[in-house]
Amino acid sequence: MIQRIQTIYLLLASAISGGLIFVFDLWENLKKEVFAFDLLNSDSFSLKVIPILFLISAILTFVAIFLYKNRKLQFVIGRLAILINLILLGLSIYLSLNLSGETAVSEKGIGMFIPILAILLIVLANKAIKKDEDLVKSVDRLR
Repeated sequence: MIQRIQTIYLLLASAISGGLIFVFDLWENLKKEVFAFDLLNSDSFSLKVIPILFLISAILTFVAIFLYKNRKLQFVIGRLAILINLILLGLSIYLSLNLSGETAVSEKGIGMFIPILAILLIVLANKAIKKDEDLVKSVDRLR
């Protein structure tokens, strides 16, 4: 049952959370572009959490693909991935609004919108999982 539509959604969400953080920058200041893994070298704990949350989100959505036999657990892991992406989105917006040197010109990068796209794809996957679960329940009712 790996050929279901929610597998495609979860695979895209995993690729976006785990792959696009290397391509798109989170923000840009006068010195350079700041990518997610550049934050691991920072002094602040809240900055170090961002790449870790990206990786946790990517791993959770990838693991959820292979839980197709247990749709309830797959649905719960999808909800957990949505929660992690919401925390990631809130943390990145908070940190971008409180950047040091904000008086100088700085730009927010497109990488800050990666959690929004991941949330959208996981919601679509959870909707398809719920639809499958309802279909199985309706067939069991007829037996």
